Amino acid sequence: MIPVYRPHLGETEKLYVNEALDSTWISSKGPFLDRFEHGFAEWVGASQGIATSNGTTSIHLALAALGIGPGDEVIVPTFTYVASVNAITYTGATPVFVDSEPLYWNLDPEKIEPLITERTRAIEVVHLYGHPADMDRILEVASRHGIAVIEDAAEAHGAQYRGRKVGTFGDASSFSFFGNKVITTGEGGMVVTDDGALAERCRHLRGQGVSPVRTYWHDMVGYNYRMTNIAAAIGCAQLERIDRVIADKRRVAGWYRARLEGIPGLEFQREAPWADAVWWMVSILVGTDVRDALMTFLAENGVESRPFFHPAHQLPMYQRSERYPVAEHLGAAGINLPSFPDLSQAEVNLVCDLIERFLSSEKCSGEPE
Repeated sequence: MIPVYRPHLGETEKLYVNEALDSTWISSKGPFLDRFEHGFAEWVGASQGIATSNGTTSIHLALAALGIGPGDEVIVPTFTYVASVNAITYTGATPVFVDSEPLYWNLDPEKIEPLITERTRAIEVVHLYGHPADMDRILEVASRHGIAVIEDAAEAHGAQYRGRKVGTFGDASSFSFFGNKVITTGEGGMVVTDDGALAERCRHLRGQGVSPVRTYWHDMVGYNYRMTNIAAAIGCAQLERIDRVIADKRRVAGWYRARLEGIPGLEFQREAPWADAVWWMVSILVGTDVRDALMTFLAENGVESRPFFHPAHQLPMYQRSERYPVAEHLGAAGINLPSFPDLSQAEVNLVCDLIERFLSSEKCSGEPE
């Protein structure tokens, strides 16, 4: 079986984890934590990094530190992983959904302004599948209305918008280090920001609201959102290879495009002229009438794939009467292909052979809707 993803781990990860174990610093304090926070923030191009237990908690932490709560509204794409929306709900605020644009599949900047009300406090931008959103247009709207911007860069470590890495545009940004992300700590996340005061609020909230000057004195309701030193040790090792991993993932995406671009009935996520995507997942659209059958065919031939996320407005707890046609089509037509960095060209060719065979077969009608 060729999996859809697997982390790229090596001897340095083992070395650093054993070093953490030998030091007995295995929980939420230790030298690897500081090293990972500073190293990742510097690599992104920001001044502050606040490591967390996972990507979802990092989004929630950023929202909470910005003071977003009951009665507020946060604009968010409906086509995203559910954590982007759940984190808004955790604060008591209301997620307000926006549709995607059809080329790059991120939130459509043209559809933001009509959704802004006197209750709107923030726009949460998701850089979907490793492709940057159109930040200039989003930031212009946010600035004009005096609302915050939070980047959900869980899938986009190293992606660049006009030559600058994502995660450095918003008031705060969130990254995930789950096992299938560009780099991993097993579970983990990080808030990145250039706002020192906001970073301190994140740190305060992350550690149960404990006073920095008085032992066991908690002056606010906080959370236990801390990363462990062991997880940070893995992260430090991963950070040393991140540029190579991104280069490998771009090469894998290039192999897929060389084989499948232009095949009738198949469409790739496009890359904008102002973007350098990291292709966290190599993703395609096929006809909604054949998507599930193609995935079954791949599985029967030893290739794992995954469907796209269901748009949040279709989920039971977030159902809306409004329609979001682009997001709905993406959710029904999309497939994530095997995309791990050490995928070989021979394995990519095998996947492409199977896709071509299926789409050219008599049982497949083909054209994307």
